[in-house]
Amino acid sequence: MKRYKRPFVIAEIGCNHKGDMEIAKKLIKLAKDCEANYAKFQKRNPKELLTKEQYDKPHPNPMHTYGKTYGEHREFLEFSIEDHNELKKYCEEIGIGYSTSVWDVTSAKEIIPLNPSIIKVPSACNNHMELLQILRDEYRGEVHISVGMTTHEEELNVVEFFEETDQAKTRLVIYSCTSGYPVPFEDINLLEIVRLKETYGNRVLEFGFSGHHLGIAVDIAAYTLGAVWIERHFTKDRTWKGTDHAASLEPSGLWKLVRDLNVTHKALNYKKNEILEIEAIQREKLKYKGS
Repeated sequence: MKRYKRPFVIAEIGCNHKGDMEIAKKLIKLAKDCEANYAKFQKRNPKELLTKEQYDKPHPNPMHTYGKTYGEHREFLEFSIEDHNELKKYCEEIGIGYSTSVWDVTSAKEIIPLNPSIIKVPSACNNHMELLQILRDEYRGEVHISVGMTTHEEELNVVEFFEETDQAKTRLVIYSCTSGYPVPFEDINLLEIVRLKETYGNRVLEFGFSGHHLGIAVDIAAYTLGAVWIERHFTKDRTWKGTDHAASLEPSGLWKLVRDLNVTHKALNYKKNEILEIEAIQREKLKYKGS
């Protein structure tokens, strides 16, 4: 009997589509070809999410901006709810799950009627209690929440908030995460997965790992430590214009990650018998038989 649930891989396309629907669909198809379980996007209402000062400021990295101000940059990359409906339908057509992160109340209210099986809350918004209440009370799917740049008290507040309606055990998935792009290995802090499991193991549905690091080695360790959901940013070309591409996996990396997670899942078993069938012939041939 397996101790480990099968892993689920989320290809976080986010805004790596560059505001282009055809690129978004190509990335969905690439994620499907890599055998990821979900393609995930982001939904924001920039004028609700940002203060006027934040909206009107120049983008901090001029090489990667799509507008004169940060607000214009975010507007350029934003898909409409009709676009998201089209993306969801395309995901369904080719057989991959659709999901999105919501960053504000308006976005949550727009996405909920699409009825995705998962809606994600990014680390930046996990203390937005009005947003969480809408997802708790008006949505019936799983709510996945990252806890990067989050205190232990803020984590507890999220779990207790869902426990108020007895929904944490059935709907809430907590992701270990470090909010940096990219994150150096010493700051990934994989043992936070163990801490989260020890603290909330009987209180939430499952655990995940949202990685912003380079390579795929530590994702296998994250799964082994108990993260059933593995989320990685995904792009076709890490040199593309935009801020998330550098911390993303290209198709070859995502394919290898899915492959390695699946074979790790197969390997995480106890022996069915003290001497396995595959060992019996070798035992007969090689085992020391004494004098």
